[in-house]
Amino acid sequence: MTSTGRVTLPIEQGMDEQLPGILSRLGADAVRNSDGTWLPEITPQLGVKVYETYFPARGDQEFALAHLDARPRVYLMSERAAAPAEGPLEIEIMRGYLPLQVTPDMTEVTRWWEVIDRTTGDVVDVSQWSVAGEDSETIVTLTNPVPFHVYTVNFLAWQAWDSTQMYNYTTNNWQNDPTRVREIGYDAWHPEAWEFMQQSLRDWCSERPEVDVVRFTTFFYHFTLVFNDLSKEKYVDWFGYSASVSPRAMDAFEAEYGYALRAEDFVDEGYYNSPFRTPSKTYLDWIDFQSRAVCERAKVLVDIVHEHGKEAMMFLGDTWIGTEPYGEHFSSIGMDAVVGSVGSGATCRMISDITGATYTEGRFLPYFFPDVFTEGGDPLGEANTSWLNARRAIARQPLDRIGYGGYLSLAVKFPDFVARVEEITDEFRAIHELGGGQRPENAPIRVAIVNAWGSLRTWQTHMVAHALWYKQIYSYLGVIEALSGLPFEVEWLSFDDVRAGALEGVDVVCNVGAANTAFSGGAEWLDADLVTAMRAHVARGGGFIGIGEPSAVAAGGAYFQLSDVLGVDKEMGWSQSTNRYPVAHGEHFITADLRQRADVGEGAGDIFAVGGVQVLQLDEESVDIAANTAGRGRAVYFAGLPYTTDNARLLHRAIYWAAGREDEFASHWTSANPDVEVAVFPESGKALLMNNSGAPASTVVAGRATGFLGDGEVVSHEVQLGAMESRWLDI
Repeated sequence: MTSTGRVTLPIEQGMDEQLPGILSRLGADAVRNSDGTWLPEITPQLGVKVYETYFPARGDQEFALAHLDARPRVYLMSERAAAPAEGPLEIEIMRGYLPLQVTPDMTEVTRWWEVIDRTTGDVVDVSQWSVAGEDSETIVTLTNPVPFHVYTVNFLAWQAWDSTQMYNYTTNNWQNDPTRVREIGYDAWHPEAWEFMQQSLRDWCSERPEVDVVRFTTFFYHFTLVFNDLSKEKYVDWFGYSASVSPRAMDAFEAEYGYALRAEDFVDEGYYNSPFRTPSKTYLDWIDFQSRAVCERAKVLVDIVHEHGKEAMMFLGDTWIGTEPYGEHFSSIGMDAVVGSVGSGATCRMISDITGATYTEGRFLPYFFPDVFTEGGDPLGEANTSWLNARRAIARQPLDRIGYGGYLSLAVKFPDFVARVEEITDEFRAIHELGGGQRPENAPIRVAIVNAWGSLRTWQTHMVAHALWYKQIYSYLGVIEALSGLPFEVEWLSFDDVRAGALEGVDVVCNVGAANTAFSGGAEWLDADLVTAMRAHVARGGGFIGIGEPSAVAAGGAYFQLSDVLGVDKEMGWSQSTNRYPVAHGEHFITADLRQRADVGEGAGDIFAVGGVQVLQLDEESVDIAANTAGRGRAVYFAGLPYTTDNARLLHRAIYWAAGREDEFASHWTSANPDVEVAVFPESGKALLMNNSGAPASTVVAGRATGFLGDGEVVSHEVQLGAMESRWLDI
């Protein structure tokens, strides 16, 4: 071990003899408990900072059971049901849901529920339907449905079991432990619950003088996580606000905004305002409304923590809804720290780029749970994957601290894993110490990601593995994963920002994703002001990179509305029979480092060349990669770009070419081997070389001796790196 500090470890009861040695070995200077574990009595004697988890909106079952009307709610949609040829239609609204988790809220059903004819989109008048039964037996009956039309019921439901505690309960087999109970939450909009939350925190802080940091996990509203009737995940959306609803909140919203919310505003045809949906004005209003309400209440709790001489840390997960860290209200909370789960470069940058807290911490994978730390599990492999992906992002924008969560008693049964964590913690501290506490230099190229969310969702996409069936993440996530470790300043712009002139000073714009999603833009590209602003950016010398189905919406005889800029379009099957005779060009600056065919994932397919574009890779007759000149600017197209080290290099070169700076590439500290990346810290006179592969790598790294952007002589170094090795080089 080269140094100590900047590391947090989970501890638990029953490990008193082992703890001092483990903490010393890993250089940990802070400890924490996890959901379901408690700090041991030895904790104050360990001589380290102490975090303890705190759940403002759950934990006291005596209060929860005595105030069932304070339970949080969620909007749900029934399964689609087709009406018979004649007679009424009965819909079992709880079919497919888990009654232990959710149960219908029968309060004012005619006001808060909706029955919708999905065939026409019409709302069925409340006089035409009725509700009978309760809980899992609840049935909505339509008296006179239109034969063979499809109907659904949007209904408000109580959350009878906290989503995270349910996940932990089932994952860890707590049903076999008689001391574990199924925890019910309570809603901060409920007056008695809010008073209880404040007084409970005061009492808790007073009773724990040994605790230095209150780790809020998190505040009031859980992201959308709904289980099916088999206790398996039915659907999940880490960004979802459908579980942040209550009649009190919706009444307050109406009083402030001047219009009433509908159930459909949250159900959204069953898509529940997924982040892939272009957000409606109503949904953005709700996010802003709840974010203000949550941040105001969170500040009250943080102030209580500060009054007791403790720090307040927020876990960016679980019940984080309303605390958008890149929203305009977050900094008002006064958080001392933000901690979040790190499984990639993108998730790392999502945390490390936050400016509304004093310091940031990443909780690395794997979590010390029995689903991984068991016979047949691969905790070592998961640790390596997590670290390799995150390290390149940490080198660009370091987290202040790292740590782990779960049961330490499980992890110590895997000595190879513990040994690897020891190496990882040393590498992490070295980035801070040898980098001189500075960020590395970036290329003089400003890159902007343009989508419907803009800066509100900086570095954020799906964020949970459960969304992997979405084809579009292969493009979008791959791009931001690559960017998280590349030497560029990246900003996030919404389409409204572009219309307002935000492209001034931007060198290269990226638009990435599948058609008709919030990330590609869909109908936004029908707006003349938007396409005009983007064409003008390229015409005056700017760059544009489109990946997947950029600017895609069928109109005016084109599918890609910027097909003239990109030099490619997508065949929809509407054209007359046309032979296009595509030909792939030879070598190009963008593809110069390719060691094999570029991996474009599933790709967009059926992409054809327009005009004099240079086709750099073909898949039979469909264009995979193309480079085009438009006016004084340039554009690059990729059919897809899942993250690989080769694809990170492809994007690196594409940005230089699109910016018209390819002549500078070789002097800006690069590695000849795409598996090896370089971060240069000129103030400390050092460069960090990182082998991002699981095999040894040899390479030549080159750049100016005076620094990344200096004007000195270009020097080169031949380097041999072991598998996954990082090494510091004096420059």
